[in-house]
Amino acid sequence: MEEYSYIIVGSGLAGVSAIKGIRSVDKSGTILMVGEEVDFPYNRPPLSKDLLLENKTVDDIYIEDENFYEEQGVEMELGTKIVDLDPEAKSIQSDNGATYTYSKLLLATGGYPRKLDIPGGKLKGVLYYRYLSDYRNLDEQLEVSDHVVVVGGGFIGSELAAGLTANDVGVSMVFPENYLLERIFPEELAETVQQDYRHRGVEIINGDVPNSIVNEDSNYLVETSEGRSLEGDLVIVGIGISPSVELAKKGDLDVSDGIGVDRYLQTTDPNIYAAGDVAYFPYTALGNLTRIEHWDHAIKQGKNAGRNMAGSGEVYDYLPYFFSDLFDYGFEAVGEVDSSLDTYIDWKEEGKKGAIYYLSEEGSVRGVLLLGLWGKKKAARKLITEQKTFTKIELEGGIG
Repeated sequence: MEEYSYIIVGSGLAGVSAIKGIRSVDKSGTILMVGEEVDFPYNRPPLSKDLLLENKTVDDIYIEDENFYEEQGVEMELGTKIVDLDPEAKSIQSDNGATYTYSKLLLATGGYPRKLDIPGGKLKGVLYYRYLSDYRNLDEQLEVSDHVVVVGGGFIGSELAAGLTANDVGVSMVFPENYLLERIFPEELAETVQQDYRHRGVEIINGDVPNSIVNEDSNYLVETSEGRSLEGDLVIVGIGISPSVELAKKGDLDVSDGIGVDRYLQTTDPNIYAAGDVAYFPYTALGNLTRIEHWDHAIKQGKNAGRNMAGSGEVYDYLPYFFSDLFDYGFEAVGEVDSSLDTYIDWKEEGKKGAIYYLSEEGSVRGVLLLGLWGKKKAARKLITEQKTFTKIELEGGIG
């Protein structure tokens, strides 16, 4: 049985950020990082963005080089799954039977891609896109693929469709909503973006879902619930993730839409913390509980968790942002960007550039999406944290 001051389960961005947080407080405590993937920790956004667009290579996306972990005194157990957690014994057990004990434990287990529960949903050529191994598989398959069916109209599906189209691969998209990114974009913007995709040759099948997938002569046939038939050399699915909470359940921790933590990122066990995609936490700026699956959030929350594991005792009250690029539509967003809220678009250039405000019933700003407006996140955060009420006329020209 090996003993460590700190164990981090999960080898993603939140986990690496926790290492940095720990070392900013404790220079000598022993650290073990355990990850299921065989690759050293890497940034996930380029998988559906820069790698497909050939703006970066695989070597560019690693969070740190391998020397970093040695220099920080971190032992790495990659390609290893933790299958049991005993909070009373302060121990975890791996799938190869090894047992490790900790003083403080971080669960940065992220999430796993949601699967299609339909006939053919588990076929070998159906790619559930999330990991670096998926990109390598896709990159190899694209050499012999002329047309791809993309399932999902959210961020991953939309980014993949843009990247594939840029590689001169035909794309058919199928998703249940009326518009791409309908849950994020107000209808006016969603319709504009969707028209742009169609103009670029992407076949959009909205308001529909796959009913079955069949492999025929190295091609895939996707039959939809509305009776359509879509053919492709490959099927890629990007319909979101489910938080990986199995280990937390083994330890009888509080689990709902993720692993429940307090303002200090502690779980119901004071020696166990959670951060990143899997953490269900108090969102101080908006006054609610939530789970966030974005790059900036993983950096800041992971580091905060690491510092607190080392005794810093700091509240996590950061207001993170996220970003995306969909052909010529690039944006950053802060706060709660949910199209079910009342929205107001302050266009700087009709249909291309502007600030989209997401408002509470009382008129306070819950979120801001900055379309083609760069360097404005600070101003957006200020509007959200002030919690003042605004009329739409008062918001006009507020950012820009």
